[in-house]
Amino acid sequence: MTKSLEDYLEMIHVLIRDHRVARVRDVALSLNVKMPSVVKAIGELKKYALVRQEPYGDIELTEKGARLAAMILNRHTVLKAFLCKLGVSEENANKDACLMEHILSAETMERIQEFLADKNPLKSAGKAKSTSEKINSKGKKRNDRSSKDD
Repeated sequence: MTKSLEDYLEMIHVLIRDHRVARVRDVALSLNVKMPSVVKAIGELKKYALVRQEPYGDIELTEKGARLAAMILNRHTVLKAFLCKLGVSEENANKDACLMEHILSAETMERIQEFLADKNPLKSAGKAKSTSEKINSKGKKRNDRSSKDD
């Protein structure tokens, strides 16, 4: 599925969550696109069995669509929180999270979630390095057994 379709699915989910209904007009306004673009995207999402819509009716998520949309929204929320924690403005964090949510691996997302949950993230990040490999004061790697050089 394309990044664009994921954005449509996420917005439909948000509209249903916040307003109990998603309409073509509301999706178009929220994503700043034209209504025919939304209609085309809905058609594509139907092919994936992610949404249902009667002609001119409200857009509904299927169970599969709701699960995927919630996952996409969660990725966005986590990435936005991560970027804000780094000091990125909320507006830019939101825009950047929207771009990043489509490309990061599951492993990277897990590490970011762990980072956000950790009380002392910088100390934990050091655990990722091999315990037998350290860096001396001159920036060169050394083995623990060769600590005489420090």
